This record gives sequence, structure tokens and C-alpha cells, in this order.
Amino acid sequence: MPDDLRKLSAADLRNLAGALRSGRLDLSGNTLAVQRIVSERHTPAIAGCLREFAGQGFGPQQVATTLDLLAAERAGRTRLADELDLVTTGPEVRGVANRDTSVVVRELFAGSAETVLVVGFAIHQGQQVFQTLADRMLERPGLRVRLVVDIPRPNQDTSAASELVYRFFDRFRNQQWPAERPLPELFYDPRSTEPRNEHDKRSSMHAKCVVVDRRRVFITSANFTEAAQQRNIEVGVLLDAAPVADKLEGFFERLMEEGVLRRGF
Repeated sequence: MPDDLRKLSAADLRNLAGALRSGRLDLSGNTLAVQRIVSERHTPAIAGCLREFAGQGFGPQQVATTLDLLAAERAGRTRLADELDLVTTGPEVRGVANRDTSVVVRELFAGSAETVLVVGFAIHQGQQVFQTLADRMLERPGLRVRLVVDIPRPNQDTSAASELVYRFFDRFRNQQWPAERPLPELFYDPRSTEPRNEHDKRSSMHAKCVVVDRRRVFITSANFTEAAQQRNIEVGVLLDAAPVADKLEGFFERLMEEGVLRRGF
């Protein structure tokens, strides 16, 4: 069996098998067809694998069965500890070797290839926190970055919701995002801008998570601030699991599609 197939997740293997069975994919190794199923970085290798199977006389149904068996074997031997890292910020303590929050965030941004979804963080010193991501967007023009932000209404602020939103995004663009870099897509929950006396209508975007390439998920208590990234005691988990990442990103995409989350600019 081609070694490149062993680099795919069980979910990717099952998706390939399903596409072969349905006829959406054949063994010609068409890269565009393969790219609809696996990530861009795996596409050339997997297209080559399919051609190799064809050259050995395999048919699509036989390859699909082989992929299903590999996926089952992968799922059976994968342990949670192999997919999950504990990520902490805080004073160092003896006997604990965990990953630092700021390092993980930079690594996620630097390694992104196709999509980045960032949800719900309070943002201060944003130009520093987002520099790696903004540079990556410049390097990879096709990288799609979406930020879902919380727009809180300050105490005693009676501005119209539209004015509150305009001020927030203007400040984000000019003070929180690195200069001379492509801007991400920005979304917000309009319920957060409701007047403070409308308690039954107001809501906060309280989730804090990052999803990269629909494969890696980072869920944390740490906001995008210098204190949270460097000094506070914060805890999070980094998960390498395509099924979880896909479901989480799909959840926010549906909120966008149905208008629960509104596009800022």
C-alpha cells in the first residue's frame, strides 16, 4: 500500500472510499477531483497513489474497500493522547511539560494552508498577536481567514448599533491588525450590540477557538491579549482531529449562512 495514504486521517480515507464508490472520483489521479476531498498539501501524493493502484490493475471498488480497511485500522489504534496536547500559560512548575499558548497560536497560523477560523477572543495588542497570520495571508493569497469577534457595548454607551459596529471595525482595521497586510473576513453576532436594558436580547460571543485547515482545533480560555498569552494562568487543548474540526467549522458556517452571524466588512 502506498505510504502516502498512511498520512491521511481515518475521516479522509473514508471520504476517499465513498467518492470512489459513488463515481465522484476515479483512479485517473485528477488533482482537482482529489483536492475536493483531501487538503491541498496531500493532493499530489494521493493523486499519485490512485494512479499507482490503477497501474497495478485495481478497480475503484477494490481501492475503496482497501481504504475502508485502512481507516478502520487507523481508528482502532488511535489513542486520544496521540491527538491531544495540553496547552497552558502560567508559571513553570516542576514535572509538567506543557505547550505554551502563544507558541501554539503562532504555529497554527504559520502552518495554515487553506482556511483559518478564529472565534470569540477578546483582542488587545492585536498587531502583535496577528502578525504571523497576516504574514501568512500575504504569502498565500488563497488562504481564507475568518474572524468571529465579540462587539461588547460599553457601560453608559447609548450609541446606535450601527455606530458601535463601525467604531469597532475601524479600530480593528487601524489598531489591531498589522498594517499593509490583507484583511480577514470579519463576522459578529448583532445581538451583542443590543442596548443594555434589553437583557433578554443581548448575547456574547463567548467561545474561544481556532480551527485550521478543517483539521486542527485549539480550544482555550486564553484571549488574544499579552496578559493571556504570556502571564495569566490559562488552559487549553490542541486537537488534531479532522472530524471534530470539520463539525466545529461547519457549525459556525451555518450560523453565517443563516444570518445569526453578520458580516462586518
